[in-house]
Amino acid sequence: MILALAGGVGGAKLAAGLQAALKAPAELLTVVNTGDDFEHLGLRISPDLDTVTYTLSGRANPETGWGLAGETWHFLDALAALGGEDWFRLGDRDLATHVERTRRLRAGETLSRVTSDLSRRLGVPSRIAPMCDERVRTVVETDGGDLPFQEYFVRRACEPAVRGLRFEGAASARMSTAFASALADPALEAVVVCPSNPYLSVDPILAIPGVRGSLVRCAAPVVAVSPIVGGRALKGPAAKIMEELGVEASAAAVADRYRDLLDGFVLDETDRALAGAIESAGAGGRVRVRVRVERTIMHTGEDRTRLAARVLEFARTLREG
Repeated sequence: MILALAGGVGGAKLAAGLQAALKAPAELLTVVNTGDDFEHLGLRISPDLDTVTYTLSGRANPETGWGLAGETWHFLDALAALGGEDWFRLGDRDLATHVERTRRLRAGETLSRVTSDLSRRLGVPSRIAPMCDERVRTVVETDGGDLPFQEYFVRRACEPAVRGLRFEGAASARMSTAFASALADPALEAVVVCPSNPYLSVDPILAIPGVRGSLVRCAAPVVAVSPIVGGRALKGPAAKIMEELGVEASAAAVADRYRDLLDGFVLDETDRALAGAIESAGAGGRVRVRVRVERTIMHTGEDRTRLAARVLEFARTLREG
């Protein structure tokens, strides 16, 4: 079994690579951030779950990485003509996912069950689970006040300066059953922290009680792939947020953020010079992390599968000592 932690486009890409690299895709469980979830137009929207599901089903828009390929926007155009809130892009086909998810949640089903069934119906050969079934909401603390995540990310286009983040509801949430079972499974061979935003996509998962401790105790190697290449995020505001929080926007800073959890860290070739410093930072009683340098930028499906295969091979060498 392989467990991947993901959120956003970068995380979905590597999860798709892992799915393709495995001879038995059902061995992969991708646990997805739900701190981005929100209610809009009376519907329950789960952006990261949908991005991962659409990507692993081969249905994602290849130009944006999110949404569905071949999408149309008649509903949104009609809504705008009526003066409705059209700032969050809901495509006509994508809308069906949100309507069905909302209906089933209101009928009493868990988010885990709905996610599992929708992904199966969309033809995903691996497994997908939310980080928890309870509601956790990412709140972005800015100079202009606190903003719900989607207000900051979409409506305000990440423009406000970030001064802090909090995950409302996380303290009382529990790992989803599939997530907890995977971490406790003796057959678990590796945990892969995908190249997702550390603050917006991975931290909400780590905020769920028991997750960090389970990862620290996990017998399987935990390997993270850097979302920062050459001091920049390939997609999204990770580098901007790091700088605004007074953290150097570098792969080394990401490695330090995860250090207590990790056995291995994958750098892009651009950041090869950082490898020695990341490994030597284990001196003085700090946790030592082994580093692998690879081409981590994923432009094509072949790039995703190649990187995933290298990550799995790296995890195997760590597991074997």
